[in-house]
Amino acid sequence: MNYRILGKTGWKVSEIGLGTWQVGGGWGTAFDPKVAEEILHEAFDRGVNFVDTADVYDGGASEAAVGQAVRGRSEKIYVATKCGRRIQPHIDETYSIDRLRRHVEDSLRNTGLNRLDLIQLHCPPTSVYQRDDIFGLFEKLKAEGKIAAMGVSVEKVEEAISAMEYDVVSSVQVIFNMFRQKPAEDLFKVASTKNVGLIIRVPLASGLLTGKITPETTFSKDDHRHFNREGKAFDKGETFAGVPLEKAFPAVEEIRELFKGDGALAALALRWILMYDEVSVVIPGASKLSQLEANVYAGQLPPLTKNQMDEVKKIYDKHIRAEVHQLW
Repeated sequence: MNYRILGKTGWKVSEIGLGTWQVGGGWGTAFDPKVAEEILHEAFDRGVNFVDTADVYDGGASEAAVGQAVRGRSEKIYVATKCGRRIQPHIDETYSIDRLRRHVEDSLRNTGLNRLDLIQLHCPPTSVYQRDDIFGLFEKLKAEGKIAAMGVSVEKVEEAISAMEYDVVSSVQVIFNMFRQKPAEDLFKVASTKNVGLIIRVPLASGLLTGKITPETTFSKDDHRHFNREGKAFDKGETFAGVPLEKAFPAVEEIRELFKGDGALAALALRWILMYDEVSVVIPGASKLSQLEANVYAGQLPPLTKNQMDEVKKIYDKHIRAEVHQLW
């Protein structure tokens, strides 16, 4: 496992982390604490030391599973969680420092930890990223020893750039993959200048970049890839990176042809992300051990060539850019 620095925190984190939205459940299957425990400990055994969760993942069960696993280890595991999505209606006016404080304290109880390493605002309304009172709360929580660092999880590049105006922001979590390339244009430069760590989520575009999803693939009614393609439950960019499937499949085939014979497409898609030095950690999910093994393997692949990077950009420009670039 290779390690990178997470911005101004100074933490050395595994470049391949673990996202826990789908650990033990959440994507059309019921949460299974035994599966979660198995995946978490296998990840730690393989050198993963950065885990991302959220209070809304399986109603707090994901946080509890992460906390239990981390408490059972001797090595340092960095726990990142998120707050804010439980606020309903999910609008600026309902965001308050009292509510967010309670949610942070709930996460402390869920995880059983004395302090949260990283708390992130969980894709709040855009205007929240400009509220002094919200970011002031996290300064206070740091002073109280309840959190070590604070970050933001964003939908849009513009939201990230607004949030980074606050010194308390140590990290930005953003969607970035072969089908969502906009962050590399401006966000990465600003983050590097401000020494803000970049956490990359949805790296495989909800499975599209594994090459295993076809036009015939069906999903459970409880799987967001079934019910959220048009953003009925949350931002549609979280599902298939916002790419219409009819546009995605031709692009996937061209990427598959580009890397023909070089190995599993999922690992290559993760390696593509790691080609960007500004990235601190990428957090693919895993619902079974084979997926975890494939994720970790990506960090062992040789660098992609300039020609391969250029060709991925051409495929994006040809098939995908017009569908997503201006939206996020």
